[in-house]
Amino acid sequence: MRFLSLRRLGALLAKEFIQMRRDRITFAMMLGVPLVQLLLFGFAINSDPKGLPAALVATSNDQYTRAIVSALQMTGYYRFDHVVGTAEEAELLIASGEVAFVVTIPSDFARRIERRDSPQILIEADATDPSVASGAISTLSTVASQALLREQGQEAEAAEAARGQLEVVVHRRYNPEGISQYNIVPGLLGVILQMTMTMMTAMALTRETERGTMENLLAMPASPFEIMLGKILPYLVVGAVQVVVVLVTAKLLFAVPFAGSLSLLLSAILMFVLALVLLGYTISTAARTQMQAMQLTFFFFLPSILLSGFMFPYRGMPGWAQTFGEVLPLTHFLRIIRGVMLKGAEFPAIATEVAWLGFFILFFSALALFRFRRTLD
Repeated sequence: MRFLSLRRLGALLAKEFIQMRRDRITFAMMLGVPLVQLLLFGFAINSDPKGLPAALVATSNDQYTRAIVSALQMTGYYRFDHVVGTAEEAELLIASGEVAFVVTIPSDFARRIERRDSPQILIEADATDPSVASGAISTLSTVASQALLREQGQEAEAAEAARGQLEVVVHRRYNPEGISQYNIVPGLLGVILQMTMTMMTAMALTRETERGTMENLLAMPASPFEIMLGKILPYLVVGAVQVVVVLVTAKLLFAVPFAGSLSLLLSAILMFVLALVLLGYTISTAARTQMQAMQLTFFFFLPSILLSGFMFPYRGMPGWAQTFGEVLPLTHFLRIIRGVMLKGAEFPAIATEVAWLGFFILFFSALALFRFRRTLD
């Protein structure tokens, strides 16, 4: 027998291409993953976010206030979506994450300018993610002073004197030192849970199929709902162990502050883990092998990492990418855990995100039961 036969090699290649064509999930992954990476990294990722939502607290509408607000908007970093009359309203907005900045202009601002009595404006920045606030904060003093100069009709050479008159007070809320671990470590809890819970549960039914024990499982006097509970409840216990390990490590090793309610955080974590195992169970009803289950899990895991706000600023992404990120459970969990741990947020501030997790639980459980009944047919 010859060492190399082109005929035999051609037959083997034809067999492999036919098998590849029949394995639609693997074939779709080979084409889909590079395409998703190109689209996300090319269009959705932006490390210098612009158009950040801001709230304005101002009791007067004088010409100087309008000039400074207009100048801040012209930088491209600030987008004043909310105009409120009290500091309490602004506090709820920044605690819930609806705004990244709160600009407070006192009622006597115009009078102090005209008297040259060192006027001040206060800008509070949500610094839970230091990379989001850094670019916008760096432009504050110069932009505000130049706006005030133009409104006063002074010449450019008097800029230094005018800057001395206007004081821009910046408060970096929740993470004043700009420590990146305070933002990354809480987010890692969500990433670790998503990777392990979804992947392990996704192999639940496919493992039974590959080992040939699916028939025994189906022959048991158990309903699809009971089978689903039997598959997902053990992984809830595994998830609880992971949560304890990550939270203890975050506190003892990285000194991440914990400003909020532990019971509120644990309740949200339970909902998140339940949504993940239900998602994994749904994937297991669609995959035929454990390899396909891993591929489908990775296909879901990749956009979750990139579009949830874990690696890159969420507000730096274009509108379509933010819309896509809203349908990912990790996006809402990151807002909850960072809000509770770093901001001390109460339930009203995270109610919307908790409601999203509840929706994911209902949706994935209904889809999993429907898919499992289809597999029985």
